[in-house]
Amino acid sequence: MARIARIKRNDQKMYEVAVIIPCYNEAKGIADVIKKMPYKRAKRNHWNLHVYVIDNNSSDNTSEVARQAGATVIHEPKKGKGNALRTGFASLPETTDFVVMLDGDDTYDSGEVLRMIEPLYNEFCSVVIGSRMGGKRTADSMSFTSFVGNWFFTNIVRVTHKVPVTDVLTGYFAWTKQALDELRPHLRSDGFAIEMEMITKMARMKYDIYSVPISYTPRAGESNLNPISDGARILRMFASTLQWRPSGRQQARSESRNAEQA
Repeated sequence: MARIARIKRNDQKMYEVAVIIPCYNEAKGIADVIKKMPYKRAKRNHWNLHVYVIDNNSSDNTSEVARQAGATVIHEPKKGKGNALRTGFASLPETTDFVVMLDGDDTYDSGEVLRMIEPLYNEFCSVVIGSRMGGKRTADSMSFTSFVGNWFFTNIVRVTHKVPVTDVLTGYFAWTKQALDELRPHLRSDGFAIEMEMITKMARMKYDIYSVPISYTPRAGESNLNPISDGARILRMFASTLQWRPSGRQQARSESRNAEQA
């Protein structure tokens, strides 16, 4: 049975939303990502957006550009998307209610952040995946190799983990803070396999995970992804999580919290 990590909803309060953006040499795209955040529309919905850029030892001026655009910049010197995300997750204030993650290359539309938060706020689910496969992809936004690889990985996850996701390699996620806090101790990946690790482990933790359609456009700047080597790492991560289960103590603790909030 799927679980929902609920929040104590209060329509009178302002909810705190942390937007995590891991970056490595994304000076060309990061300013647009930050400036397109729907700050005013979010406030009308009682949501405060706080943007955190995790600079993953960039050699360009990503940090300076992000800071000038209004983001809080956090540095993670050990390269790898997984390393950057774990540092970002660990740095979030305790007052955070929801967490959104997206890439800093301007391929994902940060203006669609509210679409990611709405199912969490309304307690429909605990985890939201932004689906490029079910959304709007512009010409040349995804190579044929990436499309086929995504189709393959998505379908083996759907079959083995029984989750209704349509894009397991997406870089657009959203969680309730409680769900992320329960997932975070289990994350080990240091690179691009982090998305596969998060989805498969959340499925094993029996969280309800749903996809929403998003937009996807060609990136600004050069890609840091190697389809062959990173694809092999993603496949190894998938295989390693087939037998993975959360420890009994951690699972019992999270189930107890859900029972208290039901």
